[in-house]
Amino acid sequence: MNPENIRIVLVNTTHPGNIGGVARAMKNMGLQRLYLVAPRDYPNEQAVWRAASANDVLDSAVVVPTLNDAIGDCQFVVGTSARERRIPWPLMDARQCAERMALASGREQVAVLFGREDRGLTNDELKVCNLHLNIPTSEDYSSLNLAMAVQIVAYELRMLTSPAGQPSSAVDEWDAPFASRENMERFYTHLEEALVDIEFLDPAAPRQLMSRLRRLYSRVRLDEMELNILRGILTETQKWVRRGRDSER
Repeated sequence: MNPENIRIVLVNTTHPGNIGGVARAMKNMGLQRLYLVAPRDYPNEQAVWRAASANDVLDSAVVVPTLNDAIGDCQFVVGTSARERRIPWPLMDARQCAERMALASGREQVAVLFGREDRGLTNDELKVCNLHLNIPTSEDYSSLNLAMAVQIVAYELRMLTSPAGQPSSAVDEWDAPFASRENMERFYTHLEEALVDIEFLDPAAPRQLMSRLRRLYSRVRLDEMELNILRGILTETQKWVRRGRDSER
């Protein structure tokens, strides 16, 4: 595992004290890279006070206006979710997810997304994730403070830093880097355009087609070479559609 390739991303955090608490939780477990997406109130003295001796994590935090700015260069993205979805997504607990993240961090940029204190991540934000992470809690009281949630995930990652806890996988020897989130978004846009061109997708009644295709490709995970092949196929398909339409005129 390479902790330097793992970033914690907080989306639209409301309370600055929670940002400080997260920084402290991260430093406890050896994580340093904190990204803040459009925080409501930051910088703020409450964040500094709650961070205690983790002010270096706050000082190096990257504040960005959009989620894409925070994860565009990442190849593996995990979103924390406590909600059931209409379309089930690959879902793991913190321990299982930590193993996947640890493996990916050896060669890839990994992001763990944490949403708003009151409502978490939106459906659109969860759609960009490869996996969803759920922390099982008691039915009597299921609410977790933001810093507590980060602490649990960071702890599971920390446990994998010992030689005995290191997971192993055949993907360590993969022949091409996995596609970044930014390139995957370009692919989804291209795919949707091509599906409209061949009249497989009706923009007026898209149903859940693109969501299901996103789930498919997030589960499979494409490398950059595979992504280029698929985009090449889409481009040639669109050319054939245009030629066919031109010949009918």
